[in-house]
Amino acid sequence: MIATSILAGSLLLALGCGTEPSATVTASPSRPASQTTSVPGSPSEPAAHTVAPREEPTTSGTPKPTKPEGHTDNPRKVRWLTAKPSKDGRSLRIVWWSGVEPCNVLDRVTVRETSKRVTVTLWEGPSSKAQNVACIEIAIQKVTTVKLKKPLGARKVVDGAR
Repeated sequence: MIATSILAGSLLLALGCGTEPSATVTASPSRPASQTTSVPGSPSEPAAHTVAPREEPTTSGTPKPTKPEGHTDNPRKVRWLTAKPSKDGRSLRIVWWSGVEPCNVLDRVTVRETSKRVTVTLWEGPSSKAQNVACIEIAIQKVTTVKLKKPLGARKVVDGAR
């Protein structure tokens, strides 16, 4: 009796696996055909695993204006995307990808200027004021403006986190 029950359960389990006609995820407007994937073990799984090129996340709207707060734990350098000079060249508008606050807070921005280049370094970390918080892992585009000692002119702008 027990052997029959085990045999019947195993048979049902075996029949329940792989009865889907295809486990392929199809392309959609949010997932181009170049990023189509398949579930491992499905009949449509390619023999060699390929990875689609990495694309930067997109946001709807404009970057979130952010000012350095200076109270983070273990700040780290963060790469930025763009540094756009103002019309008079006396400031730079820095845009970068970050996470939600209080887990990702702009601690400070360091600017080192020479006659040939301007090096801008963003420093982020979790807020030291927040305790026992949970933050979702989502990319947010942020922006901050830094003032220069001298107008930018022909100097090159460099990311200090690279």
